[in-house]
Amino acid sequence: MESPPQLAVTVAITRRADPARDAEMAAWVRAGASLAEDFPGFLGTGWVRPEPGSPEWHMLYRFADATSLREWEESPQRQWWLSSAEGFVEHTRVEKRTGIEGWFDPPRELKVDHQPPSTPPRWKQATTIWLGFFPVSLLSGWLLAPHLVTLNLVLRTLISTLVLTPIMTYLVLPHVTRALQPWLRR
Repeated sequence: MESPPQLAVTVAITRRADPARDAEMAAWVRAGASLAEDFPGFLGTGWVRPEPGSPEWHMLYRFADATSLREWEESPQRQWWLSSAEGFVEHTRVEKRTGIEGWFDPPRELKVDHQPPSTPPRWKQATTIWLGFFPVSLLSGWLLAPHLVTLNLVLRTLISTLVLTPIMTYLVLPHVTRALQPWLRR
C-alpha cells in the first residue's frame, strides 16, 4: 500500500522579548533563520511585529514535510539556539499547520508543547469550501460576469479571482466554518 504524500508544514510561533532588547532579539531571530536554512527540507522563514516597540514577535518557518521539520526541531543546533535566548525571550505560543486547515480551526492561544486539536477530514474541508464557493461563484456569474464579457479569458479570470478570493477568505469561509463547527469536529 502506498503511503500518503507528505505535506509541507508551517510553524507559527509567538515570542515575547523586552522592547529594550530589540537589537539582540533581531540578531537572535536572524541567527535561528541562518541555522535552519542549512537543514534539508527548509522552505523559508519570516517574522513580523504588530507595531514598533511591541514585545511580541510573530515568527513563521516552513519545512517540506514533517520529517524534515522534526530533524530541525530535534537538532543540537536548534537546541543551542533556543538556549542562547534563555532569560530574555519568552516562548508563548506555537501552532503547526499543513495545507488550508487553518480555515477550519477556531481562533485560540496555545501554550508551547500543547498539541492542537485534530483537523477535520479533507472531504469535510472540501465540502465546506464548496458550500461557500458555490453561492459566491453563482452571485459573481450573475453580477460580475456581464461586465467582463468583452475581456479575454485570462483577464476575466484574473479579475474574478482578485475579487472573489478576499470575499471567500475574509467574509464567507469564516461564517461557513463557524456554522459547521459541530459537524466539522465530529
